[in-house]
Amino acid sequence: MDKKNNPRRKFLKTAAMTSGISSIGVLPVNSTPLPDSSLIGKLPREVWVAGISQEAVFADSAEQMVDEIFILMEKVLVNQPDIICLPELFHTANIKQKYSLSEKIAISKTVLDRMAAFAKKHNCYLVVAVNTEEREKIFNSAVLLDRNGQRIGEYRKIHTTENEMGLGISPGPLDPPVFETDFGKIGIQICFDVLWEDGWKKLKDKGAELVFWPSAYGGGQSLQAKSLQHRYVVATSTRKGSAKLWDITGKEIAKTGFWEKNYYCAPVNLEKVFLHTWPFVKYFDEIKKNMEGKSESPIFTKKSGL
Repeated sequence: MDKKNNPRRKFLKTAAMTSGISSIGVLPVNSTPLPDSSLIGKLPREVWVAGISQEAVFADSAEQMVDEIFILMEKVLVNQPDIICLPELFHTANIKQKYSLSEKIAISKTVLDRMAAFAKKHNCYLVVAVNTEEREKIFNSAVLLDRNGQRIGEYRKIHTTENEMGLGISPGPLDPPVFETDFGKIGIQICFDVLWEDGWKKLKDKGAELVFWPSAYGGGQSLQAKSLQHRYVVATSTRKGSAKLWDITGKEIAKTGFWEKNYYCAPVNLEKVFLHTWPFVKYFDEIKKNMEGKSESPIFTKKSGL
């Protein structure tokens, strides 16, 4: 799909502009197409998202834990994920051995090297939540690696806990970055950030379509509320509890649990938009005609969010 030829969103945006309310529920497309978007049966902006939970996964050392995480990631590969998110500071969680901050930084560098090789080998993005360091400051970060294993950038946790600050972890910048991928714009928040609205709203204002939340715990319904409020996909990865995936309507798409407690992998459709009934009801017939034959799924269903 050529990014300049996007009939559905182009039509919706045009319709909204002619009605004088282009800001309602219509997001611009600023991404390049998926590499395999021409595959039969795959939507043009269908993205397979995976998350990991460390529930009941234990190890003696960081090295052993990382090996356990790679075993889980290998299992996810059967679904050919476009992106995999890992839990907050997973490399030193659920382990017996204790490490100093300097040791955690050294381990994090090794982890990132191994993850980069994995991303390149399996052609997928990774959100790797580890410790990073700059100018003698240490951060609780999530590093984004691309399909070639190259570092696109990193998000640094804004709202660190008192315990983290006591250990010497510095808070990140107040303005969270948004990252361009080959399937769309993504943002990241980490664990305690869920209790503050500022970062989530800024990601929305910057056009984030999919937001990842590496965390120490599941977060409950607060994450579901974020997806519905801001109209972006939210994907979590947790140390304990269930990791989940919600679409822009707050609908739960996938989660870890009874059948597979340590990972999920499911598709999301970044073409999906949320429209108020008015004034778009005036254009429903034309929209359906415009999209006829372009998707195997019905255009308007109760579950579609349209």
